[in-house]
Amino acid sequence: MTAIDLNSDMGESFGRWSLGDDDAMLDIVTSANIACGFHAGDPIGLVHTVKAAAARGVVVGAHPAYRDLAGFGRRAMDVASPELTADVLYQIAALDGIARSAGTRMRYVKPHGGLYNRIAVDPVQSAAVVEAVREYDDSLAVMALAGSVFAQVAEQAGLRVIAEAFADRGYQPDGTLVSRRDAGAVLSDADAVGERIVRLAQDGTLVAIDGSVLHLNADSVCVHSDSPGALAMAGAVRDRLQQADIAIRSSLDGEGTR
Repeated sequence: MTAIDLNSDMGESFGRWSLGDDDAMLDIVTSANIACGFHAGDPIGLVHTVKAAAARGVVVGAHPAYRDLAGFGRRAMDVASPELTADVLYQIAALDGIARSAGTRMRYVKPHGGLYNRIAVDPVQSAAVVEAVREYDDSLAVMALAGSVFAQVAEQAGLRVIAEAFADRGYQPDGTLVSRRDAGAVLSDADAVGERIVRLAQDGTLVAIDGSVLHLNADSVCVHSDSPGALAMAGAVRDRLQQADIAIRSSLDGEGTR
């Protein structure tokens, strides 16, 4: 692999509650997954983050979630398909409107948290999310866990899929993420994570929590903006990739090259 996208979840502050340093993270990444108000984010914060991304040439994506402000969208929820499709449609339409007002475009959709983990293995909820994207704009890409059910359902529906891996999250041997309730879910050693992602880019492999080797074809790598030391982590990943002569750019039509 000679190039890879770096993405991060942003726009997650709410009222007087500040989460992450979006402006600093936008100087590192090439794609921004911006909250849509259901798990985090308020209108003025989303406007600021979208405008800041546009000013830096960072590709903007919607980050829809379950309707779960209290749980930051990370709780498991059973939502009927019509309701889930409507909820996702509502969120991506809202963010697209903000993006257009800022003179940029929303290019992709990456579900958040509990929804992301559910659709990684659930074809029913995957289909509901895919339906929302197709109803709104079937030229949009979706960002999906590499090798997941959601990636398969989206591809079968004709959507462009950006296969994603996580820099700062532990993996199960089956390629799913370690639950945040369990030890080893969140990685904190910036140097080790940087080396891990260089190996992914060069060899297409990651080491799972049990020591087994996963083979992943990833177009984009996520560094969470709300993790401790997030900026140091993202900076280490970027630096190590550049030292290995791996370009950092969006996987969407060459946009977001840094």
